[in-house]
This record gives sequence, structure tokens and C-alpha cells, in this order.
Amino acid sequence: MHEMKALQRCKIFSLYIHSHNRNLFSVANATLHKAEEEVDIICENKDSNILPYLHHIVQECAKEKTPMNGKSAHGQMIKSGFATDTLTTNMLINMYAKCGFVDLAHKVFDEMPQRSLVSWNTLMGSYIKNGDGEEALRLFVRMQREGTQFNGFTVSGVLCACAAKFAVLESKQLHAFALKVSLELNVYVSTALLDVYAKCGLMKDAFWVFNSMPERNDVTWSSMVAGYVQNELYEEAIMFFHRLQKSGIEHNQFTLSSIISACAAMADLLEGNEVHGIVWKTGFGANVYVASSLVDLYARCGSIDDAYIVFSNAEVKNDVIWNSMISGLARNARSLEAMTLFEKMQFAGFYPSELTYVSVLSACGHMGLVDKGRMYFDKMKKEHNLSPNVYHYSCMVDILGRKGLVEEAKDLIENMPFAATPSMWGSVLASCRVHGNVEVAEIAAKHLFELEPNNAGNHVLLSNIYASKRRWGDVASTRKLLKDSEAKKERGKSWIQIKDKVHTFMVGERYHPSIMEVYPRLDELLVGMEKLGYKGETEHDLHDVEVSRKHELLRHHSEKLAFTYGLMCLPSSAPIRIMKNLRICGDCHSFMKFASNVTGREIIVRDVNRFHHFTNGSCSCGEFW
Repeated sequence: MHEMKALQRCKIFSLYIHSHNRNLFSVANATLHKAEEEVDIICENKDSNILPYLHHIVQECAKEKTPMNGKSAHGQMIKSGFATDTLTTNMLINMYAKCGFVDLAHKVFDEMPQRSLVSWNTLMGSYIKNGDGEEALRLFVRMQREGTQFNGFTVSGVLCACAAKFAVLESKQLHAFALKVSLELNVYVSTALLDVYAKCGLMKDAFWVFNSMPERNDVTWSSMVAGYVQNELYEEAIMFFHRLQKSGIEHNQFTLSSIISACAAMADLLEGNEVHGIVWKTGFGANVYVASSLVDLYARCGSIDDAYIVFSNAEVKNDVIWNSMISGLARNARSLEAMTLFEKMQFAGFYPSELTYVSVLSACGHMGLVDKGRMYFDKMKKEHNLSPNVYHYSCMVDILGRKGLVEEAKDLIENMPFAATPSMWGSVLASCRVHGNVEVAEIAAKHLFELEPNNAGNHVLLSNIYASKRRWGDVASTRKLLKDSEAKKERGKSWIQIKDKVHTFMVGERYHPSIMEVYPRLDELLVGMEKLGYKGETEHDLHDVEVSRKHELLRHHSEKLAFTYGLMCLPSSAPIRIMKNLRICGDCHSFMKFASNVTGREIIVRDVNRFHHFTNGSCSCGEFW
């Protein structure tokens, strides 16, 4: 009778716990304690078998991560004399490991009179899950010394430990060991091997393992795609994905999320759209991580409305997708919407992270909202107990500098608790160029020459600041300093994707196969624009040359050439998307506004700082960039 009651109470305990109703947790615990009392009565009867009831309790505690109840069951096992049973101890190790008590799991393991392969793997897995790869490796060495038999799961598990700690030497030793014991062809071992090589940046080794595998599964392919993306080999990732499609292996959410990230990094909207189609066909559109990657893809390609559609349609939202959407809005000059979504995120029950605050501060910078920026900077410390990191300070420097408060920006850098990054002083130097502050520019440039001795762009920017003040002697000395140094200036280039091909243009391009058609079309376009009031803004060319020569230099900037080629090749309904490796100059910015009005086209330019959306003669940046 007591046996039946104990089992019934254990089952009731399980039902209460699985209901996930916090109000029932106390009832569940009371039920379990009552079951334990009845277990005590059963223990007094030596003929009764209490073990199934104790096993049930331990298994439920492992599932629901309730260690106190599990400890009580463990006590009953010791009292009943079942604590050394192999099956029982394996369950205890599993329960303690899943509840995060790895030390207790190890203690149970050490006290076992006889260990099974399951015992070793469970304890090793618990160390890996808790980020203690070194202890997992030590356990594997102990396992070998004791002569315990192992299998593919054991070796793949310890390889996962190597991946977690980026242990190249240990990984290669384990690879040699796998070859020695003929486990290198095991799909789990091979997959773990290529994963650890990928995480250590050894993609050639990962590819060699992949090609040597006689059998591959979706996890294997997914690990390779993810490895290419993690190592910023985006084109290789896309090529490998195409190979995966031909193989007949089904896609999983991890592969799709990784390849979408590759498309986002390359701003490859065409490929991204095709992958999005696969997402809907395979039913992974509801997966929050895939949806987050899609939001990031469309935002990085300037299709912010499409990004918002994906975000809105996501049935489940986590902090990743909220952050992706807020970041995308900020990057695409939809600053007010980014701030509004920041508030909605909190109403939805999500707490802003450091990443969220970087996005919202960036939004303030794009609109020159100094007071708002200061408010958010204080709010993250006071309301959300987040310590500003170097990225938040960098955003504040940018906010102050863009508004002309370059002295305050300089003081913030000099008094912050971090070493200044090149991007911070670069932001100050760029702001000095806009607001004409030569004194602070010289201070910023001095720091940049020390931090980035090989970056010629800093010399050129300081030279341009001197040129804007007609200080030609300082221009000459700065140029001489540049010539005497080993610094190299990055040459400006723009690119545009037409169908499945990317076309790149440099200033004064001569080698593109269609360039002889581009120049006449651009000249024709400029004639029409000049009738409407466009004039080349020669103040943006700071060479000490005649005005006519400045006009010639400006009219053949790379983004103008890329736009003209897009105008020639793309359908009239399609937006023209241009990417540039440097900041768009003021004259090209004015050109794009006029061009959007004259041609009736939507023009999207992503420069090194942000997106500019040109429509009907205006830009989304509101002339603040």
C-alpha cells in the first residue's frame, strides 16, 4: 500500500513540476516530501524494492533541475544501501551534472566501485557543458590510464572540450589518437574534429577532414558552413552551401542561419533572397535564430522595411532578434524608430543589454541628439546596472563630435577608464574636419599617428583640414611626413551587384569592360542635373589645383560611376544599391540627391559609416553624417 502511494505521489510531483506553474512548485515539494515519508516506511520492510521510486525521483530532479529534492533522494539511497549500484550512481551523476553540481557528480563518480562507459561520458560531458575543458581532458587521460574502453562518443566529447578552449595542440594529438585507434572515420569524431579545426581558424585542416569522411550528416555540413562564416570566409561559405544543396542533404536551422549571416556580411541581397525562399520551403521561418539572421541580412542590405516585416512576423522573439532590429533601424537612419523599439522591447519584458545600448546610442549619434545620448548613457548604469564599455564611450565621443563638441569629446576620451581606440580619435579627427577645429585635430592626429602608424588616411585627413583653412605650408609638411613614412592610403572604391555579379569601380576607372559607355552616360546625366541647379561642390576636393581640375576630379568619383552603371543595367523599378569602402564625400552626397530626383530612382548607398537612402531629392540622414 505504501509502495503504491509513494509511486503515485512521485507521479503527481512530476505532473506539478512539468506544469511550469510556480504556484504549484511548493505543492510539488510537499508531495515529494510526503512520498519520502512513505519511502521511509517501505525501507523498514526489507522485502520491498524502493529503488524504482528513488530512480523516478532522481530522473525528475534531473529534468527539472531541482537539486535539493535530488539530494534528499540520494540520502534515501545511501540509507537503503543502493548508493553503489552502477545504474543508480549513473543517474546521480547525471542529476548533479544537469543541476550544475559538477563537484558532487565527480564525488559520486570517484566513490563508484565499478564504472561504466556511461559514467565516464556523463561526467566528461558535464565538464564540457560547464566550460571546464581542461578537467574534461584530464578525465580522458585518466580514463586511458585506467584502461577503460571508449567509443566515438567519448573521443568526440573530448574534442568538443578542445573546441571550447581553442586547443590546437591537443586537437592534433587527439586526431592522431583517433587515427591510431581507427576512429577517424566515425562520423561523430570526424564532425567534432572539423568543428575544432574551424574554431581554431584551421579551415584547410577542417576541409581535409571533411573530404576524408565516407559518411556525412547535416551536422557535418552545418559545421563546415559555420566554420567558414566564423573565419570571415564568406564567399567560401556560400560556395560550400551550393555544394550542400547539390548533395541532397536536408538543411537545418543552423546551416541556414550561418549562410544568411554570410550573405549579410557581404551585403549579398540576391543570394540572401534565395536562401530566404529555402527558409520558407523548409519551414524554418519560425525559428527565432533564423529570423534574427534574416533581420540582420535585410538591415545590412539597406532593405530595412523587409527587415521589419520579418521581425513583426516572428512568432517568438528573443533578445537577439530585438537587438538585430534596433541595430538595423539605427544603421539605416531610422533613429526615432530605433528608440521607440528600444522602449517596446522593455514593455515586452526584455532587458536591454550592452549591445542594445550601443545601437540606441548610435541612433542618437546619427541624429545629433546629445541630450538623449547623455540620458541613455546614464540610464544604462542607473536603471539596468550595466557598466559602459569601450563601445559605449566610442558612441558618446561620436555623438559629441558630430555636434561640434570636439573639446568635450577629447576630454571624455582622456578621462575614461579605458585606453583610447583608434576609432575614437578617428571620430574626433573627422569631426574636426567638419567643424574646422584645427587645434583638437592636431591632438587627435598625434594620437592616431602613434596608434596606427601605417594608416595613411589619418595623414590625409589632417592635410585636408589644413587645406580647408588654406594653410598650404602645413599641407605640404603633412604630405611630406606621409611620404617619408611607410603608411599607405586606402584607395576609394565602390561596387554594385547586377544579377549574380559584383562590379567594382575606382575613381577615374579605366578597366571596367563597359566603362566607355559609362562616362558618356554620366556626362549626359550631369547636364540634366546642372539644369536643375546641381553644381560640383569643389570645396570637397582639397587638392591645391585649379577649379576646373577639381570639377574633373569630382565628377569621376567611384560612387558616381557605380550609380551610372546601375542606371544602365537595372530595371527601372529596382532600387540602385551601392557599397563604398570609405565615407561618401559631400559632393557625391549632393549628386545622389539630385540623381534620385532626376531619374525617379531610389538610391541606397552604404559607406563605411552608415546607410544613406536617397529618394525624391532628399536623404534619410537629414544632412547629418
